[in-house]
Amino acid sequence: MSFVRFDSGSAANGNLAQGCRFCIEGAKMVLLVSGRCSTGCFYCPVSAEKKGKDVVYANEGRVTSDAEVIEEAESMDALGAGITGGDPSQCLERTVHYIRLLKERFGKGFHIHMYTSTISAENARILEEAGLDEIRYHPGERMWDRMQETELAEIIANTGMDVGIEVPALPGCSAKLIALAEYAFSAGVSFMNLNELEFSESNWSMMEEHGYSLKDDISSAVAGSEETALAVMAALPDLPIHFCSSTFKDGVQLRNRLKRRAEHIAREYDVITDDGTFIKGVIYAEDLDEAASFMREEYDVPDELMFIDRERNRMEIAAWILEEVGPELPFRCYITEEYPTRDRMEVERTPIVPDS
Repeated sequence: MSFVRFDSGSAANGNLAQGCRFCIEGAKMVLLVSGRCSTGCFYCPVSAEKKGKDVVYANEGRVTSDAEVIEEAESMDALGAGITGGDPSQCLERTVHYIRLLKERFGKGFHIHMYTSTISAENARILEEAGLDEIRYHPGERMWDRMQETELAEIIANTGMDVGIEVPALPGCSAKLIALAEYAFSAGVSFMNLNELEFSESNWSMMEEHGYSLKDDISSAVAGSEETALAVMAALPDLPIHFCSSTFKDGVQLRNRLKRRAEHIAREYDVITDDGTFIKGVIYAEDLDEAASFMREEYDVPDELMFIDRERNRMEIAAWILEEVGPELPFRCYITEEYPTRDRMEVERTPIVPDS
């Protein structure tokens, strides 16, 4: 075996694509420009609230304006963006708009890559003119050994963008994946990514229809996907192929992105965990302004260590302060752990006084 294995279970022959390097750092915003796609891949993992729907999400939050997209990129100090779907080519005008919006706001050095199953020379020209840096083609499985019928070679011959292939490693499909890789690299692609196939709420039926099973009890990865990817890499040791494991995406890319966002938006009282979540104290009271005044006057809590969150109807406060004085307070008090995302999804909540 010539490929290099990483602690996360991923592996690589040669260098990673530029977009992948930014993702590993957690420095790329994920911009889903639409959940619509006509390719119809049976393994599509897009979540139910996005799949087939004409919605836009920046990272984990739905957005409805350009300002919200920019705000999300700024909140994590993003160095680039990955445009995804659905298929962004199905709303090409919108996709071009976002590429130009991000380039105009953050500059030419802001790296943008995009995933699409639409292999179109005309689309590639339009996207490159808009400023796209890297395009990753995701042909449907039925096309993996028929890529000579596509415009891939023409696109590569006429573009300055980095062009790659990114598909899931379907168990038992190593021969078709090798054929895909051999043709794609002969046409001039810069890289190929093989993703570990995963179950999701929207593709769970493939377990029964295709005889797939879970890899283990602690992940959503499909058994046999990793072995298929590594077999392809072993057969083609001189080609820059990257296997991206389920663990790598969740345990490295996502965690690093959360930590980057947390570090950029944290208030004085937020404690950032190794997983990129916030630990903080939360107070619920009938009158939050009176509660804040009470904390100032009775406990000398400085303003920078508490904040009235009117949107969530609560007061946030340093956890270490609440742990000390909480049992004395006439309020409902909790220590919470939550994600630094727009929705601030709660991981865990512990009452200062049990059953409070």
